[in-house]
Amino acid sequence: MSLDLIGDPTYIALETFRKNGQGIVTPVWPVAENGKLYIITGGNSWKTKRMRNNPNVRVCVSDARGNAKGEWVEATASILDTPTEIDKQRQRLKTKYGWQYRLLTTFHKIMGRDTDYITVEIQ
Repeated sequence: MSLDLIGDPTYIALETFRKNGQGIVTPVWPVAENGKLYIITGGNSWKTKRMRNNPNVRVCVSDARGNAKGEWVEATASILDTPTEIDKQRQRLKTKYGWQYRLLTTFHKIMGRDTDYITVEIQ
């Protein structure tokens, strides 16, 4: 499988897994680069916590509510920790999503939430 199955859509459904194996689907904004998807999420969000416990995820193209519009593909998620890579993906997300991205990050700042940038590699 490759990123060609997903492309660079506006939304993807990201399925992360609880410790008991139950999948939880969340719509997220991706940007694609070099065979990987990059997403933004709250640093203390439940999906981030689930990814730290289990990096195996599934993704598919979706609408804004996370309703699947394509085939699910297996992937592995990891949290970016390199400042230069975080800055690069931050700028790419800002360019792709414009005012919506600025609104989301402003909301995170007002609420005192950290922001994590995640890389998702399709297997």
